[in-house]
Amino acid sequence: MPEIGGNTAPGFEGVREAFAANLAGGQEVGAAVGVYLRGRKVVDLWGGIADPATGRRWGRDALQVVFSTTKGVTAACAHLLAQQGRLDLDAPVADYWPEFAANGKERVPVRWLLTHQAGLPAIDHPITPAEAIAWDPMVTALAAQRPLWEPGTAHGYHAHTYGWLVGEVVRRVTGRSLGTFLAEEIAAPLGLDLWIGLPETELHRVSRIVAAPVDLDALARIDLDALPGSAREMMAAYADPTSLTRRSMSVVTPMLNHDDPAEQVAEMPSTNGICTARALARFYAALIGEVDGHRVLTPGTLAAATVEQAGGVDRVLRVPIRIGTGFGLPTPDAFWYSPTAFGFPGYGGSLGFADPATGLAFGYVMNHIREGVPDRRAADLLDAVHGAVKAQAR
Repeated sequence: MPEIGGNTAPGFEGVREAFAANLAGGQEVGAAVGVYLRGRKVVDLWGGIADPATGRRWGRDALQVVFSTTKGVTAACAHLLAQQGRLDLDAPVADYWPEFAANGKERVPVRWLLTHQAGLPAIDHPITPAEAIAWDPMVTALAAQRPLWEPGTAHGYHAHTYGWLVGEVVRRVTGRSLGTFLAEEIAAPLGLDLWIGLPETELHRVSRIVAAPVDLDALARIDLDALPGSAREMMAAYADPTSLTRRSMSVVTPMLNHDDPAEQVAEMPSTNGICTARALARFYAALIGEVDGHRVLTPGTLAAATVEQAGGVDRVLRVPIRIGTGFGLPTPDAFWYSPTAFGFPGYGGSLGFADPATGLAFGYVMNHIREGVPDRRAADLLDAVHGAVKAQAR
């Protein structure tokens, strides 16, 4: 039996069993899961290895990069500003960021940055990791960039650019970086181990990412004719270096490495959020209700933020998705689907979401990036959570 830290509320022991099975079966290297139900913590578990090179175990305070799960946190910052009356989501971006008006973008509203409808998933001249860390080179490039489709007419996942686009609006409105706004306005009141731009004093807590090197060129060697139609189209887009799909993945060249401490202390509000599962679940719990007397978004703000804004086949991902205003909405085939659920998954398997209808808030983080294989880790944990909730309702 693997060594597991943490605890569960009575009735949620099945979540510990599912978590232990993931570890014992070799699916995990190190991981953690947190669950809140109607503002109360009911699951807080961790285990495994945080750093295979040194053997450092995954302790209570281990932190993990959560890739695109960061986007839900970034969205909440924008909605909190709107709730405070400081940001109008339907006003032109250029009202806050005048340089953004270049190349026909003068009427693009802030909302379209959050809904991936601005036509800016890629830039004509990719920047380096050092320039990405510096912030200004990316926002300068995005301000000058001509949209790759007429804004508002389609949606395409802004995998990397989303964070700089939304983050620069937050910076222009508040005079603070998005990471600072998050730390002061959301994380501090809730006591969250959640950062976009990690303090150097916390670097020793970060787990090491375990993943095979990404080889985009290997995609060109796939036998596309052997794939079914829908998969063939998607893989062809990933294999083609000139496609919008590949261009959106290559905004920063060479690719970012979020295992690098220099990137962890920088702010990349699309992909380099760092947190515990406990903090991720508590964050989502405070979006849908009170947690220890504190709530981030009002019911009205939350309801508006989670209305579907766009749906259907995404121009970049080439699969059907549903988009709220900054938050991802699961499609019916997603294991975390509910008509009222919202959140964001991340590369490799991390997930943060909430369902206001049930009062459930869920956070799962891990360091083992699993690609090309069915990944049931978070799904099995959530199945156990749902089983516990149903049992309590009887």
